[in-house]
Amino acid sequence: MNFPSTISNEEVARLPKIRFEGRIVVVERQEEAERACAEILRHRVVGFDTETRPSFVRGKTYRVSLLQLSTGDCCYLFRLNRIGLRRPLVDILTSEAVKKVGLATQGDMRSLKALRRFNPRGFIDLQSIVSGYGISELGLRKLAAIVVGGRLSKAQRLSNWEAAELTESQKIYSATDAWVALEIYRRIEGNIT
Repeated sequence: MNFPSTISNEEVARLPKIRFEGRIVVVERQEEAERACAEILRHRVVGFDTETRPSFVRGKTYRVSLLQLSTGDCCYLFRLNRIGLRRPLVDILTSEAVKKVGLATQGDMRSLKALRRFNPRGFIDLQSIVSGYGISELGLRKLAAIVVGGRLSKAQRLSNWEAAELTESQKIYSATDAWVALEIYRRIEGNIT
């Protein structure tokens, strides 16, 4: 399949909005994490992303708050600020059998390793493979526009990911980011489950 190399902001703005339409599971307790991880381990490829509470004060940073792992029809939102980075999640993050597809994953890895040391394996960074398909854009918004044909909303990016309860908008935004990485990969590499 041929993809355009680039797309303008104006062209992106004219595309229909896309969002994850599957089931979203917020994981806030260890027993929930174990069940979710067991389900994720049944898949060969999942979408991956993280969210961190933004800091608006120079020199102040926060730890990663949320880890998103998406199958084609279900996205698990692991609230790391509540459950930490425990063994079942580390098993996924170090598994070669389950490929994790994301964008600019090195930054995510640094943030996750600040919670717990581990050796990440099985990660596919879309930025490292899209040029092989003639695509020069490296941002998720434009990649989604080129490959999936839709416009991502980034309105929740700077919201508080450590809030007591995630809003519906936060859930959809974070699930969409993980799912669309998987969807981009599926479309450029063939329909992978």
